[in-house]
Amino acid sequence: MKIANIVAYTIAIIGALNWLLVGLFSFDLVAFLFGAGSVLTRIVYSLVGVAGIWMIFFWLVYKPFVKVAQ
Repeated sequence: MKIANIVAYTIAIIGALNWLLVGLFSFDLVAFLFGAGSVLTRIVYSLVGVAGIWMIFFWLVYKPFVKVAQ
């Protein structure tokens, strides 16, 4: 499960950086690299969404930020 978390965080960070570029400069790096509306672009966007859902699932189920009561 650790590998899935690392992959999810990496993909989410890439997606966040892409949205930063969109917000600051109106430049969509994914669309630039793979073509606007192409299958590869849609796959990348879908992977970013799945990574976000995985991170929400992990946070809700495992609560990694809750301290263990001693």
